[in-house]
Amino acid sequence: MSDDSSPRPSLIERITAWLSPEPDNREELLELLHAAYDKNLLDADALSMIEGVMQVSEMQVREIMIPRAQMDVVDIDDPREEILRFAIETAHSRFPAVDGDRDNVVGILLAKDLLRLCAEEDVNMREMLRPAVFVPESKRLNVLLREFRSSRNHIAIVVDEYGGAAGLVTIEDVLEQIVGDIEDEYDYDEDEDNILQESGHAWRVKAHTEIADFNEIVGAAFSDDEFDTVGGLVVNVFGRLPKRGESVEIDRFRFRVTRADSRRLHTLVVERLAQPVLP
Repeated sequence: MSDDSSPRPSLIERITAWLSPEPDNREELLELLHAAYDKNLLDADALSMIEGVMQVSEMQVREIMIPRAQMDVVDIDDPREEILRFAIETAHSRFPAVDGDRDNVVGILLAKDLLRLCAEEDVNMREMLRPAVFVPESKRLNVLLREFRSSRNHIAIVVDEYGGAAGLVTIEDVLEQIVGDIEDEYDYDEDEDNILQESGHAWRVKAHTEIADFNEIVGAAFSDDEFDTVGGLVVNVFGRLPKRGESVEIDRFRFRVTRADSRRLHTLVVERLAQPVLP
């Protein structure tokens, strides 16, 4: 009679058995992890998160930050009624507070602190502000995440080489690179930010954006007979699921993958190419 009382090997023990011989580089490690997935030692979610952790160690803040032009900020000199109305409309929990200019970030205003404006007549806005944390565009995401955890901060102002505000980044932005998009109770209509213009000829596009919407906004003419989404179009041209950093040219546009995991594309940067000059 066989003894079935012996403990079943843990997930880590099963994966470790597959990592023999040990991988010599990142590519070999990824191959072994995908082999473990094929053998049902890892499920799709676990593989995706491991890949996300590995990506975070290579990515910089500038790749995921909210650009300065799209920052929702409050000016401490604005009337309190205007600040309250803005906070309700945007529904954020934290706001960079500026003093007249977006480059002059003087602190972070917590939405919960705004309750004092309703209860007290004499409130000094500057005294309500929390200290702002400033990070360079080049900071690695894994380092930033460690700093977020140790300092218990949830938001940081990203500064460029001249010390001006380049954008902002939150702990949620970093975690989404590992676990995927995190929806909250205020994400009613995400279609509005499926396509964000970064310059006169470049857009940041979510892969699930419908081709018809993409055509209308960027002036393209891609067919949606075979594929409904931009991601489907790009994957079809590659003939496989592309990795972050890979790009492909389709008609007059260059599609560069900025975020992807083992299952699907998440975001791309799309650039309209210059028209060739005819002789």
